[in-house]
Amino acid sequence: MQSRRANAVYLPDVSFPVGLQVTSDLDQALRRADVVVNAVPTHGTRSILRSAAPHIRDGAIVLSATKGLEQGTLFRVSEIVAQELGPRVAVAVLSGPSFAAEVARELPTAVSVASTQPDAVQRVQADFRAPYLRLYGTDDVIGVEIGGAVKNVIAIAAGMVEGLGLGHNAIAGLITRGLAEMSRLACAAGAKRETLAGLAGLGDLVLTCTGALSRNRHVGIELARGRALHDVLAGMKMVAEGVRTTEAALALAARVGIELPISAQVAELLAGRKDARAALGDLMLRPQRAEAG
Repeated sequence: MQSRRANAVYLPDVSFPVGLQVTSDLDQALRRADVVVNAVPTHGTRSILRSAAPHIRDGAIVLSATKGLEQGTLFRVSEIVAQELGPRVAVAVLSGPSFAAEVARELPTAVSVASTQPDAVQRVQADFRAPYLRLYGTDDVIGVEIGGAVKNVIAIAAGMVEGLGLGHNAIAGLITRGLAEMSRLACAAGAKRETLAGLAGLGDLVLTCTGALSRNRHVGIELARGRALHDVLAGMKMVAEGVRTTEAALALAARVGIELPISAQVAELLAGRKDARAALGDLMLRPQRAEAG
């Protein structure tokens, strides 16, 4: 990347800005940084934060752009940051409908930034705003993180629908009930319901369930076509967070006493206990209920 001035693996056609420096040295990257962005996949976040901790200055804002839940602990990424770095840093999270390839090409994008510290929200909004990037602030960290994590699970189910050729009606129904599922879990965890109707909930869900650049949707499509999960993941360069998040979301739901029927069927598919058609068929045959809730 230093020599090419581009990321040859993920964004080969996008040149780095002149002022951007590339380094593999944590101290060089972090020692003077007022805002530190963590965009490491969830399963690698804790270990990299431990390595980075001695180099992060007191008073820095650590901004998580990672969408997932830690397996085993079920912690959100902001909780991992707080545990590893303590109160000497401010924690914020960034989420919303934003394919990296489009942001890198400066296509119009709107996202949410959340923190319990208003100054951190305002600093991130000021530093990250661009003619093509708009940031909306909120204090609902839980809602933004749960929305960003669980929408990846629903996107796998959307890919199943697409891969089976079940039509637009099915996709619309899945997205709508997926939003209800996300909202139910987020609110049970302490979020505000309106957050899930915003960019970090509905906005990100629609993009990830319908966009051709969605990694999680791709996984669902390929599984519906009969490919093995191992083979699908082996052929991907980037991480599909929904694969790891599925079991964590179900465990969190069990902890707070709610059901996630779509996520449960995705888990059956990922584990190889059902094929895509059987999993979606079981969703359609569930007892009917009132729409609210």
